[in-house]
Amino acid sequence: MLENYFPILLFIIVGLAVGIAPIVLGKVVAPSRPDAEKNSPYECGFEAFEDARMKFDVRYYLVAILFILFDLEIAFLFPWAVVLQEIGLFGFIAMLVFLGILVVGFVYEWMKGALEWE
Repeated sequence: MLENYFPILLFIIVGLAVGIAPIVLGKVVAPSRPDAEKNSPYECGFEAFEDARMKFDVRYYLVAILFILFDLEIAFLFPWAVVLQEIGLFGFIAMLVFLGILVVGFVYEWMKGALEWE
């Protein structure tokens, strides 16, 4: 009965070894010479001047969400392009509708000023 679980146990042990070995190897082999400059806080090329828990402007999140949205939508174009020969005219028209909706959304957010940064 236990011999059935041996491959699972072996898989877990190898997985843990692959995850832990590079960390241990890095600690052992890498040089460690901390100094005041390395331990100082660093933020975007200049010293941190506010608390790390400060609130960000909502526009930052809006631009980030819009980027992710359109980036993921563009990712749908690659599989569509691969199978375009197989799906024919119906697939082409469906993708035109999809891209039309994307363009309408993009124009709407552009007109609303969501992409403006002051």
